[in-house]
Amino acid sequence: MIEILIGLASGLAVGTGFVAFLTVLGIVPRLMQLSRTESKLRVYESAIILGVFCGIYLSFGDTSIEITIVGLVVWGLLHGIFIGMLAAALTEVLNVFPLLFKRVGIDGFLIPLVMALVLGKIAGSLFQWVLFWR
Repeated sequence: MIEILIGLASGLAVGTGFVAFLTVLGIVPRLMQLSRTESKLRVYESAIILGVFCGIYLSFGDTSIEITIVGLVVWGLLHGIFIGMLAAALTEVLNVFPLLFKRVGIDGFLIPLVMALVLGKIAGSLFQWVLFWR
């Protein structure tokens, strides 16, 4: 019984942190604003809830999924889009790069440096995926 209570409390703590992360930083509203899809709020809510439940089921369930190479590429692409959008929204909300570049004194090179970060991330991901796939 104590293990059940500890597991429930841990899950609630992690879930609360996830909701606080999305809510306090305003990531979903900012994504809706940037993509001009404010009318699709219910779709965003449903996608987040469905994604969380699917992630929980795939993480803790006994079911395994047989995926072809094409399916694996699509799966990885969707993960990359999610992480990229989340990082971009977080960066946009916090204004990390403009503040950092202004502080360092290189604010005139904001666009080329951000593009270098993006292209470097893509190149590094492709390098790891191609060389260490097997």
